Amino acid sequence: MLREFPPPPRAAEFSELIKKRLEEVRGAGGTRETVTVDWNGQQTHVDVIDLPLSGLYLNPGTHRIRAQRTFDPVRDETLEKEPFGDEGQDYLRSLLVARPDNPELRDPDFDKLKEDLQKFGQNDPGLVTHHGVLVNGNTRAVALRELGVQSMRVGVLPSSFTQADVDAVELALQLRLDQRRDYTYINRLLAMEEQASLGRTPEQIAKEFRIRTSTYHQERWILSTIKELNGRSKSGGGVELRLVDWEGAQERLKELQRLYLKLETLDRDQAEILKEWRLAAILLDFSKTDVRHIDEEFLKQGYLGKALPANLVEGAEPTQPGAVSIPGLGLEVPAASSAVSAARALNDRILRAAATVRNTKTELSDTEKSKAQALLDDAKTAFDQAIEFHGRDARVRKRKQLAPARLADASANIDQCVTDLVQARTSNSLDEEAFDEAVLKLRSSLRKLAQQAGRGIPNPGDGVSWLLAAAAAEGLQ
Repeated sequence: MLREFPPPPRAAEFSELIKKRLEEVRGAGGTRETVTVDWNGQQTHVDVIDLPLSGLYLNPGTHRIRAQRTFDPVRDETLEKEPFGDEGQDYLRSLLVARPDNPELRDPDFDKLKEDLQKFGQNDPGLVTHHGVLVNGNTRAVALRELGVQSMRVGVLPSSFTQADVDAVELALQLRLDQRRDYTYINRLLAMEEQASLGRTPEQIAKEFRIRTSTYHQERWILSTIKELNGRSKSGGGVELRLVDWEGAQERLKELQRLYLKLETLDRDQAEILKEWRLAAILLDFSKTDVRHIDEEFLKQGYLGKALPANLVEGAEPTQPGAVSIPGLGLEVPAASSAVSAARALNDRILRAAATVRNTKTELSDTEKSKAQALLDDAKTAFDQAIEFHGRDARVRKRKQLAPARLADASANIDQCVTDLVQARTSNSLDEEAFDEAVLKLRSSLRKLAQQAGRGIPNPGDGVSWLLAAAAAEGLQ
């Protein structure tokens, strides 16, 4: 949701400095450096000036690290309360230099940017509000500070710009195709959600993000699912999964959404069970190809139920389906089936265990973390065995169907050959010699097929019996 931030400390003093430097640039004559920003569907050109880095503030509302802010709830709360305080600004700095998928590690891309700035200097200007809050160039500002640079070239937005205008400008800048460092996946989802909260239509948002409207709806479904899972992961101690924990799962989540929508109209319970299991597999860090094995056949054959250890089965016992009352209407609708409830209960345990293990900030006992890790290990082993069983059976089924499928393809080719033969004879263009050689090759192939069919099929059906009889009549066996 859009939030209006208070002016930073010494805002009036810094705003006066910006005003004076803008007047100096405009009064100097000659060609002025400007930067173009997209605003309200129009392009606005703003003047570029040099400002001291010590007076610039990192943008607490930047979309670039919106998801990463959830990494440390305590520091995030401090940032929320005092967005321009030293602790909040330091938290922003630490996230801007960190890897998006693991904020505990320094991002190699940041070091590449820093090296580039050291060699070639600042090529493109940043962008600030009239109070000195960076709208674009937050990461560059951090890198320049680490290099000991004292000032930064920035374009200055008009003083009339509201927070909504500032956010719109930042979003437009980051969605340009020439940006070096795109938003991470979760941050893009959050930016779309924010645009929707401002009353923009799906069509407008899709156009701005350069995606189809159907993709926009898919992304909103995924973010809604992630937020629901994070809420479900909250344990008694208040520890829960963070948005950043889902970075890197983009393709697996999109495939899940497509499968869910396909199955939902046919069998809602089946769709819900596979959704829970796939989400658990994603959280257990299975690859995209492994997650794909969790499909309708996986459910039908009960592979996971056979692999689950007793301690996980007990935690996911099916409950008797009852009815859910709708407040105010006096109506009742059927509750989720026992199988859906069991799948959800299993996933809830995995979600809570993952939240406990991945938490690095809240004090938890070693016993709690050990128990949670043991549960995740058991779950991963069970899913791994179930996926392996399904994959092995799928390969067996494929081998069983391979020979009949190839013969069906050959029959289709022969049917097409009949049509081609008629057309060639009609136009008097048939190469009779080549056609005769091809028939001889077919004769040889049928001989080999009859030999193998006669050896490997003890009780031949009508088709194989005909093949053997035809081969015997022609003396092919």
